[in-house]
Order: sequence, then C-alpha cells, then structure tokens
Amino acid sequence: MANGCDHLAACHTGEAPILASATVGARFWLLIEHSGPWAAYLDQSRLPDEVHALIDRATSLGIRPQLIRRPGHRRDHGGPLHVFVASSTGDEPWLAEGFFERPDDLDLASVMHGVVPASCILVNEPMFLVCTHGKRNACCARLGLPLARFLGENLPGEVWETTHVGGDRYAANLVCLPHGLYYGSMSQAAAIAAANAYRHGEVVLDRFRGRAGIPEPLQAAEHFVRSHTGELSVGGVAVESSRSESDTTVCVVRCTSQRGTSRFRVVVEPAVFTAPCGTTCAEEISTYRLAELRQLTPALT
Repeated sequence: MANGCDHLAACHTGEAPILASATVGARFWLLIEHSGPWAAYLDQSRLPDEVHALIDRATSLGIRPQLIRRPGHRRDHGGPLHVFVASSTGDEPWLAEGFFERPDDLDLASVMHGVVPASCILVNEPMFLVCTHGKRNACCARLGLPLARFLGENLPGEVWETTHVGGDRYAANLVCLPHGLYYGSMSQAAAIAAANAYRHGEVVLDRFRGRAGIPEPLQAAEHFVRSHTGELSVGGVAVESSRSESDTTVCVVRCTSQRGTSRFRVVVEPAVFTAPCGTTCAEEISTYRLAELRQLTPALT
C-alpha cells in the first residue's frame, strides 16, 4: 500500500524548509521509458529480464535508474528499448538518448567516466522529470500527475513522469536534467517558473531543493551564498572545499557573477523543523541553518 498524508500538510505547501534536500546519490542517470504499471520498487515492476539486468548493472555502478513515461500516456510504445543516460557532474553535464534491441549493448561504464556512450546521441534540450510514483507514495500521484500534465502541455516533448526521485514529503517534485536540479512542493506557477529559468541557465531559489550528487551540507552552503549574493546562474556558485567540525560543516564557496569572482566562508549546522501538520509524511524534517557567512575575497574580474 502506498504511503501518504490525508491532507495538504506544511511539507507539500512550501511552509516547511526545503533547501539542501536533493538526492545525494544521483550523479549519473539511467532513464528507461516504460508506460507501466510501476510497482513500489523497480525490482518489483513487470519488466523483461534483460531490463531488470540493465537496472541491476546500473545500480551496481552507482548510476541512478528511473522509469519514465510521457504525461498521461499508459500505452507501450513497442519496439527497441528507449533510454536516456545523463551525467550531472562537473562543469558540463550532459544528457543523451539511445534505442536498443539488446539492453546489454548499452555501455554504462562510459557514463561513469562522464563520456557519452557511442550508441547514444546528445540531447540539446533540457529534460524535466515529475515524480508521479503513486505506488511509492500517494501524494506523488495526487500532486505530481496534474503537474506533469500541465508542464507537458506548456513544454511539449521535454516533460516526463518518473518513478521515485527521493523526498516524497516534498511532492510534487521536479528534477531538471542534465544538471540534476531538484525542486519540491511545486505549484504549477512555481514549476513553470523553475523550468523557464533552467532553460535560461538559472535557478529559482523559491522551493529549490538543491543540486543532486552534492552532500547536503554543501547544498545548504551554496543555497545561503545564492540567497546572500543574488547569484542565480546554474554554475555561478560552487563549493570549492569543505571540512567537518563536530556537527558543523565549514565551506569555501566560490561565487562568479558579472562583477567577477569572490569567495565566502560559510558555516552550516544541522537543524530540525517540526511540522505543524503532525502527519506521518513529515513530523520532523532535517534541515540546515546558517551559522556564519563571511566574504573572504572581493569580486575579482
């Protein structure tokens, strides 16, 4: 049975803190088109044995597998296996597409090295994933399905429903690939604003969970620097170094803007938000608070 809450609690309306909650393990992606039905977990889904083998191979390599389908579509497209692979790491993330008669022909090892598989073609347009995985969490279907349909109508060809992306309490969840930007508690207006910003190489801080593949304290440090400086370009803010001191994390964060490059010392500490809703979806939410933010160097052009 799917988990979920009985009403729209603080965790789904943007009242609860959402920063620094992007999935840490999602640095590389394998997206497999499959119309469904989707079981609660991928290994329980009705898929051909060779597709299960591909998913197992991806998982063993540290590549995050997802099932995807077009918004509202439930028919099997037939033909070769349709996949996307993506790397969200480094300064130049990429997304590529391929079709395979034999799933084991997909070279996943090259993905782990940040190299586009020879059998795939780079995709120049962004991809927007909306979690609609109702068997995993009822809120993801109830909130995600209408959002996916709305975005699909406004951004035709760029939007896909997907299985669990992490953080059900933040439904409706939106992921922007290839950079792996996570947004949560999304309304239609917030989602289209985030998608349009990403198409122009920027983030929107409202309901921005962070960038996948980065440790949560570092996501928090980047968020606080963006909030302080107003720098919104996707690659404009990045942690250069970090160290742990007891429960705190000390970071040096680079911020590059039209004014030049500056660096900040940022100290973040764990914190807990107690949701007023009292539902099982989010009685307490782990988050981070800013303990110190100090500019180390002025902007240098």
